[in-house]
Amino acid sequence: MSARLDAQFAFLLEADKLRRIDRQNLIIDCSRRENSAEHSWHLALYALVLAPFASPDVDIFRAVRMLLLHDLVEIDAGDHPITDNVDWDAVAQAEQAAANRLFGLLPADQGAEFLDLWQEFEAADSPDAKFAKQVDHCQPIFQTLCGAKPLDWHVDVVRQNLNGGRAAALEQDFPEAYHHALALLDEGTGFDCSRLTARLLFLNEADKLKLITRASMLGDGSRHENSAEHSWHIMLYAWVLAEHSAAPLDLDRVLQMLLLHDLVEIDAGDAPIHGVIDPAALEALAAKEEAAADRLFGLLPAGQGMPMRAIWDEFEAAETADAVFAKSIDRVQPVMLNLLNGGGSWVDYDVNLPQLEARVGKKVNLGAPGVWRSVRDRIEPWFRETGRL
Repeated sequence: MSARLDAQFAFLLEADKLRRIDRQNLIIDCSRRENSAEHSWHLALYALVLAPFASPDVDIFRAVRMLLLHDLVEIDAGDHPITDNVDWDAVAQAEQAAANRLFGLLPADQGAEFLDLWQEFEAADSPDAKFAKQVDHCQPIFQTLCGAKPLDWHVDVVRQNLNGGRAAALEQDFPEAYHHALALLDEGTGFDCSRLTARLLFLNEADKLKLITRASMLGDGSRHENSAEHSWHIMLYAWVLAEHSAAPLDLDRVLQMLLLHDLVEIDAGDAPIHGVIDPAALEALAAKEEAAADRLFGLLPAGQGMPMRAIWDEFEAAETADAVFAKSIDRVQPVMLNLLNGGGSWVDYDVNLPQLEARVGKKVNLGAPGVWRSVRDRIEPWFRETGRL
């Protein structure tokens, strides 16, 4: 198990580098460019929310998994906006080489699974891949057109993309998205897009999770992570480490929990696990999060919002096997980042190993005891060397 976990953590820590890849698109408040990790999280959310528009033969969570993986190759190959004048055959070769390297870090069986899924997405022949591609084409369009102050040339790119670019296929494949985009460009056709607009408000509001800064830093220590890219990373962690769960899991439900779990921070903010928070403050925070869940999931049609709210409640209660494992994974990822970046929030909050055992280890041990044993073996030398035992 140790060698297998070593390989799994090697992949997960390498995946952290996707956060350093900036895209051409701006986030919805137009304050900065979006990175490829938070973009991947937002696409997964798009896929979940836009599931009613998928054909009956689409497995939504296979599409979600494709979207979690699809941009990892940019770690090696970089991002290439559709406006770039590049040799696309050379890009495809570079991305294939990147996929071989990155997924080759995993144990052979998982690496083959991930590579096959990535290649299926790239080929865009299966129903799942076609839907995932549609989502990938929609999100940048609406992120631009619904932005607080989009750049004029970004709007021009969207217009060109809809009129003869890759997004032109949306007219047949996803007409509500195509016609609503035209309406946002003041080229409305009168097409009824109400089923989409009823969901787009939630998806646009969710973009604000990219502005919530966490205590944990990226693996290279260059900045603090945000809650959207954190959610992407822990979904990847849960997928890779699911076999180490203490109890049988429904992995799709775990992924949905982790996709949604931090959305309430848009209103309530992040609460660092090593922060000094008294019981009264914790109670007040819980009330803020409940109100945030009411507001955010209430933006969706009830038939979608209520089940998502129930998944969020289940995660918070941490009583089912799925929720216990999801909570465990939520605590593992920051520990691994701190180890990678030289201490991170352990230094900021003056954390010693017994404190980490009490606040993190006990919870991780409930859902994934083998994972915690491996993690503890990795971190103990750092705490010993820094005199924090």
